[in-house]
Amino acid sequence: MRTEPTGVTATTDVSGESVPRWRRGRQLSDGSRIYWWKEMLIVLVVDVVYETVRNIASAKPQKAYDNAIRLIGWQRDLGIWHEHGIQQWALGFTPLIIAANYFYGSVYIIATVLGLIFLYRFHSDDYPLWRNTLAIGTLLGLIGFATFPLMPPRLLDSWADPNGLFQFHATTFFHFRDTLLEYPTFWSFNSEGMKSISNQFAAMPSLHCGWAFWGLAVFYPRVKSWWAKGLAILYPITTISVVVITGNHYFLDAVGGLFIMLVGYGGARLITRAGRGPKIVHTPSEELSTIDVSDGGPPGAASAG
Repeated sequence: MRTEPTGVTATTDVSGESVPRWRRGRQLSDGSRIYWWKEMLIVLVVDVVYETVRNIASAKPQKAYDNAIRLIGWQRDLGIWHEHGIQQWALGFTPLIIAANYFYGSVYIIATVLGLIFLYRFHSDDYPLWRNTLAIGTLLGLIGFATFPLMPPRLLDSWADPNGLFQFHATTFFHFRDTLLEYPTFWSFNSEGMKSISNQFAAMPSLHCGWAFWGLAVFYPRVKSWWAKGLAILYPITTISVVVITGNHYFLDAVGGLFIMLVGYGGARLITRAGRGPKIVHTPSEELSTIDVSDGGPPGAASAG
């Protein structure tokens, strides 16, 4: 079978005519093809499904509060109930809080998009597996939001304050601060717009942390320089620190984020075929040949999945 080198994008068909940019795909080593515009549609669909179901699954505050008290008890038993102390220390450094706010509101999206582009452009054979890992892991998070709604630390005292967000009286005050509300940032969960579109109790698992662990798995084995590998390692460590400092998550939420991505990876290995089949052996003369990059691809080429 005639094919092109892995990751090469053909710009002409067999007649030598130029192919429109939107039809240019990347052929994987097993003959499968992936197309940037199809991948954008997949990402868009997964995001719409995730955001829609996430917000529909919003639970009653009482259940979210009770689950928070239960989780805090678990962390005390494990000796990892340190979120309040860490935030109190960080509050002494205003620039750190502001940096954490901006990191929380932006890096998880930027790093994830860059990870997908990095795989598509430079490690095309790996792209379908890790795209599916991200999709499955993200959608698994919806199960956690629906079955274990969790009030984040920043809202615990709003629940306890009879004049606060939930108009309910509780006896325990935790004294967490909502840094997104009190310090500069892109947005705050307390804004009317965010209240109407965001599930305030979607804390377990932490998708910020889950996506950060995904980023570590994507970048660390594939980048070459020591500093790039260092950044890949620091990414989930910094993310966990940020979600705690800003009062948005507990440590066990990060564990939940790691768990869904591990399950997502296992599921992706079961269903992903593209890029994982036997490699097609090609001759040097075939590498120089142009091929039809229409949606059907060369004879025998499989579609990405």
